[in-house]
Amino acid sequence: MISKVIAEELIHKVKREIEDAEKIVMVSHFGPDGDSLGASLGMWHFLMTLEKAPTVIVPTPPPNFLMWMPGADKILVYVLQKKEADKIIEAADLIFALDFNTPSRLAMMEEAVVASKARKVMIDHHLNPDKDFTDVIISYPQISSTSELIFRLICRMGHFSDINLGCAESIYTGMMTDTGGFTFNSNHEEIYSIIHELIKIGVDKDIIYRKVYDTFSEQRMRLQGYCIYKKMKVYPEYQAALITLTREEMEEFQYENGDAEGFVNIPLSIREVIFSVLMREDPGKIKVSLRSQGTFPANKFAEEIFNGGGHLNASGGESYTTMEEAVRKFEEGLPRFKEFLNPLVP
Repeated sequence: MISKVIAEELIHKVKREIEDAEKIVMVSHFGPDGDSLGASLGMWHFLMTLEKAPTVIVPTPPPNFLMWMPGADKILVYVLQKKEADKIIEAADLIFALDFNTPSRLAMMEEAVVASKARKVMIDHHLNPDKDFTDVIISYPQISSTSELIFRLICRMGHFSDINLGCAESIYTGMMTDTGGFTFNSNHEEIYSIIHELIKIGVDKDIIYRKVYDTFSEQRMRLQGYCIYKKMKVYPEYQAALITLTREEMEEFQYENGDAEGFVNIPLSIREVIFSVLMREDPGKIKVSLRSQGTFPANKFAEEIFNGGGHLNASGGESYTTMEEAVRKFEEGLPRFKEFLNPLVP
């Protein structure tokens, strides 16, 4: 039995919004990941069964290792297809804002989405949702992924039988990637009840794992080795580790979109490390990914040091500085979080 997490009133509101709309758009945050795509494509497949006219629009291109997902070839990328995307957003009856809690996470899409007269529904699992942005908010930070919320919503609306294989594979991929292959934020029994139902629909979780995690290029593997050998710095006194990557280094290894995925988790395999950070130089900013184990609050560190946020063990932020300055901010922030270290780890 899967508990009724989403309030009944919200279920009815979303159902009415869908019934009253024809042109429906799913939007998600810049730098789309497995969960944002899983939630968006899961909803896209579901709406297709209802004979609506759904469109998925993302601000920036998805990583290459997720482009196998069913329906991924139908996604519009705003930075590449702005004119077409703007027309669709303007004409939409209903917009689903998926896997983000504030419109600023839409980056270059923010203005068009905010200006749209469409009704808006937020479905998300991050803290502190912007209550002025959408008409309906489904926000449950205790849930491991937005994709899980999409599954719960579809079922509660009475449409479990309309979850086809494409929808199921999308939802499973989102759940898997947002928990690091079910290694964090995933110790709730109902997650596995949902997985059981998805497998019954036809999901092959082993194949999906290989498609996501075992299809990287040779140059990506060499880049990973370079990061471990040359770019990883461990701070034993703070049980922390840092990996940095500059644009020049990524170009040396013919970096492709998504090649650094998972690098931030690597130092957590070290016995004394419970907090790991990856800094990657993007155009105009330093992208910061933070991961932790146990009760170390990666989200609090992200919020206080890098104007970011997220979940306890998986968060993100940004620094509009040089790499050297971002590293300095990280190192100066470590002593402030010494109280959260695990005294049992040598």
